[in-house]
Amino acid sequence: MGEERMLAIVTEDLDPAPERWLAERCEVVRCGVDEQGFGVLLARADALVVRTYTIVNDALLARAPRLRVVGRAGVGLDNFDLPACEARGVKVVSTPDANTRAVVEYVFAMLADATRPRVFLDRALDAKAWNVARRELVGERELNEMTMGIYGFGRIGSAVARVARAFHMDVIYHDIREIPEMSRHGATPVSREELLTRADVLTVHVDGRPSNRNLLDAVAFALLRDNTIFVNTSRGFIVDANALGSFLRSHEHATALIDVHEPEPFGDAYTLLGLKNAHCSPHLASGTRRAKENMSWVVRDVWRVLSGQEPENPAGIV
Repeated sequence: MGEERMLAIVTEDLDPAPERWLAERCEVVRCGVDEQGFGVLLARADALVVRTYTIVNDALLARAPRLRVVGRAGVGLDNFDLPACEARGVKVVSTPDANTRAVVEYVFAMLADATRPRVFLDRALDAKAWNVARRELVGERELNEMTMGIYGFGRIGSAVARVARAFHMDVIYHDIREIPEMSRHGATPVSREELLTRADVLTVHVDGRPSNRNLLDAVAFALLRDNTIFVNTSRGFIVDANALGSFLRSHEHATALIDVHEPEPFGDAYTLLGLKNAHCSPHLASGTRRAKENMSWVVRDVWRVLSGQEPENPAGIV
């Protein structure tokens, strides 16, 4: 009999090519955590490959005595208990720069939707209707008239700054780290309070550390301008949704563009539903073919660990 192949469980969708690549090197089984047979597979698994909605905590790890590595096909590690993984000797690897460009594109796509009313014609218009459309579909502000405020100046936040400067926006940011001037892309560091009070557009790109929960609360929203465009493609839990809802109800000219939520999916009672100035999308910012493939190549680092090598992108404890 041949030597038993190592087992990797894929709990959520992966791009086919990286999955095939891993399957050439070890046994790969697709099985969600809620599917029948997951527990039996987990007991003999050497690796897990997960995305956003698989919770890797001590309870799961206790059922996986052979587990050596968990690959997060993505960027955020909010669904991981990193100290528990470290305590059990399980390495965590991810793809930290896989979706940066996709998210940046999505931020500006949403801003275009919010600032440039437009219609796509499916029929011919007479002269009167044509002129009404041209008269009524007028943007109130151009991006170059606005100050872009960026909360969190990591990979995505700094990339947003570069694009915003290309639109000739004034760009300010706030981050807990000191950013070298050569890496600011023309953006100016400011205090949290100045960021919130000055920004015409406030976009959030902070990490998933527990201390960032409800980072944007009622006190923060009270500092925003009456017509602020608020963008969140970061994490749902950094925003107090009830506080945001209250702000939007009392400031009809403000707009919220929200791609991430707490929880996901949200239910009928979600406080932002039904608000005309709240636009919610179902976690789509990284939804491009290229980004999904880039994230799925976390399997390379998974195999490095299984082969006894050091991974290129190990996760650290925040």
